[in-house]
Amino acid sequence: QTSEMLQKICVRNLVRKYCRGLTAERKVQLQQKVVTSEVFSGKKEGYLESLSQPFLDTRLKENDLNPKVLQLIRGENIKYVTPVIKYDRNGFKARERLLVLTQSSAYVVEMAKIKQKIEYSTLKGISTSNLSDGIVVIHVPEDNKQKGDVILQCGHVFETVTKLCILANKQSLVKVVKGSLRFRVGSGKEGTMVFAVGPEPQVFKDKTGQLTVV
Repeated sequence: QTSEMLQKICVRNLVRKYCRGLTAERKVQLQQKVVTSEVFSGKKEGYLESLSQPFLDTRLKENDLNPKVLQLIRGENIKYVTPVIKYDRNGFKARERLLVLTQSSAYVVEMAKIKQKIEYSTLKGISTSNLSDGIVVIHVPEDNKQKGDVILQCGHVFETVTKLCILANKQSLVKVVKGSLRFRVGSGKEGTMVFAVGPEPQVFKDKTGQLTVV
């Protein structure tokens, strides 16, 4: 009995020593990784490989943004910026964009223009597939301010989704789907995205008009 008590005390002291020795940066990393685990563990391919890859604070610095964009979002604290591919909701044409996450909103940016702003308070959900693609769909409310859901392809999907759901405080709204998902095009219309496995990654509009992600 004494031995068991001493073992517990020893473990408690080791844990205490480890926790007190953590730097602020390391603590943030672990907190983010815990959220990633809760959202993706056992659900999405590539999760295990992502464990050893530290998240960056941001993929692009604030100075990399166009001054006009900085002027438009002045007063908001920029937290994370990453390059993304945005797919049009109708023709699914791929376009290079930036995803800018501030303390209160997500922005889809084209050079010196803000193409879409999503306030976290209005965010309806975040969807991604269970496969190894980097597709992320940001679901927005049906109102005149929004053109429809945002379809993005991210190079660092675990990092991007984790940052987004933490900033938005919408971890419970992240869904990892299998097979397909529905997204809002606008004006009450919906589209379908289909996920499949193939010899090489690709994203295209199939003969039925659906967006297919391989």
